Amino acid sequence: MIAKKDGCPVEALMSAIGGKYKPVILYYLMHGTKRFGELKRLVPDVSQRMLTQHLRELERDQLIHREVYREVPPRVEYSLTELGRTLQPLLLQMDAWATEHMLKETAS
Repeated sequence: MIAKKDGCPVEALMSAIGGKYKPVILYYLMHGTKRFGELKRLVPDVSQRMLTQHLRELERDQLIHREVYREVPPRVEYSLTELGRTLQPLLLQMDAWATEHMLKETAS
């Protein structure tokens, strides 16, 4: 669960989803369950260590679920939790804002 902070609620939100890669990870998980390797390919600039750290933090904050399948070879999948899915409108707004402003910037 996102830790409550005294003061600004946006600060609490940003402590949970802030960082260079967390919003991107959440965005891709919004489109469906992914394995670690898929996320690594979708976010090529992220190191394995940083991706692991961000996934652990998102899991700790109950925004994503980590499912381990007892298979050989082992399979681990990540998906949004119910709480994580509540971020979908925010992620879609961020996507729309970035798309609009990136288009304006390239047209200038």
